[in-house]
Amino acid sequence: MILIMKTITKKQSWNSYQKEIANDNLYYARSCIRQNFFPASEHMFLHILQKELGKNVFDDPNHTTCTGIGYHADVVLFDTIQTVIARHFALMTEAGLEHMAISCVTSFGLYTEVLHTWEHYPEQLEKIRDFLYKATKKEFNLPKSIAHTSDVIYSLRDEIAQKAQHTLINKHTGKPLRAVEHIGCHYAKMFPSKGVGGAEFPQVLAGMIESWGGEVVDYPERRHCCGFGFRNYLVQANRGYSMSNSKKKFESMEVYKPDFILTNCPGCSMFMDKWQYTIAEIDGKTYDSYGKGIPVLTYEELTGLVLGYNPWDLGLQMHQVQSESLLDKMGISYDPHLKYTDKHGNQLPKPVSPLHLTQT
Repeated sequence: MILIMKTITKKQSWNSYQKEIANDNLYYARSCIRQNFFPASEHMFLHILQKELGKNVFDDPNHTTCTGIGYHADVVLFDTIQTVIARHFALMTEAGLEHMAISCVTSFGLYTEVLHTWEHYPEQLEKIRDFLYKATKKEFNLPKSIAHTSDVIYSLRDEIAQKAQHTLINKHTGKPLRAVEHIGCHYAKMFPSKGVGGAEFPQVLAGMIESWGGEVVDYPERRHCCGFGFRNYLVQANRGYSMSNSKKKFESMEVYKPDFILTNCPGCSMFMDKWQYTIAEIDGKTYDSYGKGIPVLTYEELTGLVLGYNPWDLGLQMHQVQSESLLDKMGISYDPHLKYTDKHGNQLPKPVSPLHLTQT
């Protein structure tokens, strides 16, 4: 009887956190930091949707940062960030579009916060309309829907599976690859109803993994923050606290021997990847059995691997923890000599190898 009650509760919770996800005719809102951390990911999102799946996605050169990092660091006022986001809505309106696909989890949380504020305080919306018009002479319509770009890939996961060149099956054992999925805090913890599955049972990344043949690893610190936390990292004296958060997660997942980590937040991708390097340099410790670390992928990179894209075109060489162990398990061929070359095949400088984290 207790088990039945738990099942019903989970189903009821899951039903409460469904949402409509537009996956065509989208206005694309880029992330400022994703383009620096893993620059190929956003390009690949556009390529996959536009070229692979035939979707209409507008990548606007006039779009700018949402100033979210400044807002969460208390250097940008809320009225200011609302006006910046209102300008983005004006650009969407000018493009004749009604649905937004937002690349950054922090931006997604802020767009949601602004729309939530305007819904409950319509006088604030009118004030921001006035601010924007005085500053730019622009007007805007509210979007019919906003979605994080991981939502969009999630909504297309079965269509992508039909085009798959590779699956998340270990070619050596025939068993599903074991994946840790990590959801950015600003995706669903701020407004649980806006994330697929909410904060407790998020499915946006788990759904991709399972649809493409993998197994999702559950572990005690699955919902623990990666450690970014803005002030935890932006204030240099706090960075040890940031690293300790990631370390807690790595120690918790280590016993389950995951083959890779999948994230949907630019900060989480960066910290889950680069703190592994930092911990290895400080303690000589890696969280796999071979001294290579656990590869950390963005959802666009994983989608590209499933679709058969060249891992170097996906930018996997830009990660601190290298991906060859995962590529070998998936049966993906790659040329190690082309790993650090430009588009013309010219050799680029190779990064200095870490002391304790194997780079092949």
